[in-house]
Amino acid sequence: MHNIVETAPSRRAFLTSGLTVAGAVVASGAFASPVRAAVPAAPVAPLTSPRMVRPALFRRAVAALQAHGGRVANRDRIAIADFAASSSVPRFHLVDLINGQTTTLLVAHGSGSDPAHSGYLQRFSNLNGSNASCEGAFLASDYYVGKHGKSQRLIGLDPTNNNALDRAIVIHGAWYSNASMLRTHGKLGRSQGCFAVGESELAQVFGHLGNGRMLYAAKV
Repeated sequence: MHNIVETAPSRRAFLTSGLTVAGAVVASGAFASPVRAAVPAAPVAPLTSPRMVRPALFRRAVAALQAHGGRVANRDRIAIADFAASSSVPRFHLVDLINGQTTTLLVAHGSGSDPAHSGYLQRFSNLNGSNASCEGAFLASDYYVGKHGKSQRLIGLDPTNNNALDRAIVIHGAWYSNASMLRTHGKLGRSQGCFAVGESELAQVFGHLGNGRMLYAAKV
């Protein structure tokens, strides 16, 4: 079962890590974009263990959360897709920014991002018809029932993914993202650019993100 959970660190470690990330985000200039007063300030986030989320990727995700703060209503939890990793390992991190707990799941990338089906994402694309994954910050939006069953729409917040809604880049469950694929093929199948997770884990992802939280995808 590829569902890894890391519990929150001690209070002292939690506070120390939070200050570390806050300092890193300020240094990167992530606060250059003002946040509207109507939206509450994002919580100080703990630096999760490198075993779960690589520090460089986590800092970029937190910087994106700050930069898009005016459009992200709920900033207590985020999801991070680490597309530098193979599809054979859990790389979709569900992070609670309040208590530091992280759950990591399997997730597929687009066939256009990995034409040879190596298991590794080779490139991103924001183009219609590319069948590729796109990178950047996404706003989790509403749910609907489509050809993949219950799915969640994503709104791209960056120039690298602002066609996500038109391309129907969504979160959905898929048989080719189940852990059983690893036993038979050593890697997951590929989507058409969507964040496809195991069918039994879809409800967990929906429950974590809800409507109005951020998903961040990158290859760092």
